[in-house]
This record gives sequence, structure tokens and C-alpha cells, in this order.
Amino acid sequence: MQYDLTEEQRMLQDMVRRLAKEQVEPGAAKRDVEGKFDWAMVDLLRENGLISIDFPEAYEGTGAGMLALAITVEELSRVDAACGLVPAVQELGSLPIMLAGNEEQKKKYLPKLASGEQLAAFGLTEPAAGSDVARLRCKAVKDGDTYVINGTKTFISNGGVSDIITLYTITDPSVSAHKGSSVFVVEKGTPGFSIGKKEDKMGIRWSDTVELVFEDCRIPAANLLGREGDGFHIMMKTLDFSRLGIAAQALGIAAGALDYAVAYAKERETFGQPIIKHQGVGFKLADMAMRTEAARQLLYKTCALFEEQPKDMSRISPQLIRLSAMSKCLCGDVAMWVATEAVQVLGGYGFIKEFPVERMMRDAKITQIYEGTNEIMRLVIANTL
Repeated sequence: MQYDLTEEQRMLQDMVRRLAKEQVEPGAAKRDVEGKFDWAMVDLLRENGLISIDFPEAYEGTGAGMLALAITVEELSRVDAACGLVPAVQELGSLPIMLAGNEEQKKKYLPKLASGEQLAAFGLTEPAAGSDVARLRCKAVKDGDTYVINGTKTFISNGGVSDIITLYTITDPSVSAHKGSSVFVVEKGTPGFSIGKKEDKMGIRWSDTVELVFEDCRIPAANLLGREGDGFHIMMKTLDFSRLGIAAQALGIAAGALDYAVAYAKERETFGQPIIKHQGVGFKLADMAMRTEAARQLLYKTCALFEEQPKDMSRISPQLIRLSAMSKCLCGDVAMWVATEAVQVLGGYGFIKEFPVERMMRDAKITQIYEGTNEIMRLVIANTL
């Protein structure tokens, strides 16, 4: 198992870091204030081949692997966490097709998703159910060679701008959700499928987060991924992979906040010397650096191991499931802690929007919540010990 970066991965890291600094960072504050999805950022990622880092080459993806995806998301998130979320969510929405789609489905959807011509989202959470899948109510009822879907999904990242939704539904309410659920591909423009409320969020403000509404939405039975009843397994394996993208987003926020706090502490002077020379600040920055690097090593190791895991319906070992949950949990907690400490290092300046650590602190919070709350991650970790 190798997770020291290869020459190609270092080149990717350098390229994305330059791109982020030169073309993403300058508009980050404005995008945060406006809270509108920025297609120019999507175009930038498309043009530079950063939409489909972990997509299979057989379906026109880059095929660079999970570690390359994590590096990309981390570097973008150093300057704008909402931008880093674009390739992470593209991976999330497409994973059910990679994992459970038949050859016809893969050929139909993956090439356009790999090129960024189309965007994907994953519809799981509902108003009354997130962590508790037993409370999910969105249903798909078979009717001849079609399924009729009714229900509502909420907090769906990229839901309003995506061309396809991979949708988790209940297909057999007579048994538990673990056995009676299925995943479908629902295409934009399908009658009965509409976009509901757009959320006004604390952080990652220009990322599109919406409610999805299904009212007698009829889709072809051919849009079923895998078999009826496979939904829970598809969903869990999707999250085992996709949590690494969110961990990378969190790591990027921590790294960006640390970078800014260190630079500020070198320039800001009190009592005749830069504040980094005062132990109260210097030790704080040392702790921030240690936690950020520890989180990075755990994430990179986990990504390297996941590159050996086939994207199919085979089972993932408890050890890999644990590492995925650990990476997401640790990186999220580190992001929140480091960003909060960065605000403290800047003092009053950290509390105003002119300085980016205020935005980073707001952005960090969601990484402890979505893709499985960090409380649920600890439960997953404990259950695999």
C-alpha cells in the first residue's frame, strides 16, 4: 500500500493549487455573499479536466483514482470550499452508476458525466430522515415497465443544477428499508419531478442545495440500478467512497485557514515582534499544523487503500469502512477546530468578512454534518472495532 504522492499526483497538486490561487480565490468572497451557483467555476473545472478525476477511463474519465480526487478537492477547498464540492458531488452522484449500473446504463450516463457535460446529484436525505434510513418515505411503485415515484428529498447538493439524480427510494414497504429499498436514475425534465425550496445556508453558500419533489413521477424500469432491494447496499458503498471527498473538502478548509493564520501571524506585530513569536500564538499554530497534517496522512492512506477496492457490488471490509468513517470524522473535526482557531489568531480581524477565515469557519461546520454526521461516524467506527 503506497500513499506517498507519485510524480503525476504532485504535478496535479501543483496545477490545481495554481489554478485555485489564480482563478478561484479572487472571486470566492463575492460568490459567498451572492450565494448563487457559479457556472463559470464549473466551466473552469471542465476545461482543466477536474470534474471526473476518479471516473473510469473506459467511460472517458481521467481514471486517476481516489487519492487524486482528494488532492483536487483539498486544493480547491483551501481557497473556496464550495468550489471543492463540485468534483466531490459529481463523484457522489455518479458512484451508484459506477457501482451497480449495467453496461448499457454506464455507457449512457458516465461519459457525459465524466466530461462535465452533465452534472449528477445523489438524492438520499428527506425532511424526516437522514441518519435513520428506516424513516425514509420516498416510494417507487412498479407499474408494468415503469416505476412511479412519490416523495420529497431535502438538502440535496447540486440538486437544482444536475441533469441526473441517483435516487434512493423504498420499493417494498412491507420489509425493513435495509431490504426493501432501491436506487434509480431520474433525469432532469421528467414529468412529475420538480425542484422545491432552495436553501439559504450558513456556509458553502454558492453551492446549490435544494429540495426535490416527486409527484407521480414515472420513469422507465430500465432506470433501476442493480436489482430491486439492492438500494441499501448501493447507498452504503456509495457513502463509503464519497465520504473521502468530503474529508478532502474539510482538510482543504483546515489547510487554507492554517495558511492564512500563519501568514498573518508573521506580519502582525505586538510588543515589538511578530505575534507568531509569542508562545500563546505560536503554540496554537503548532497544534493547528499538527492536526492538519495528521488528518492528511489518515485521508491519503485511506484513499490509497480505496484505490484497490473495485467499484462494483462486492462487499467492503469492516477495516476499510472504519477508515472511511475515521477520515471523514477526523478531517471534519479538524477543519472546524483549525478554522475557529484561525479566527482567534486574527483577533477582531478574524471576525469580519474582509478576511477569509470567517468564511472558512462557516464552511467548516457542514463537514461535520453531511455525508453522515460525525456522531454517526463514531458509531460506525465503534461498530467495526
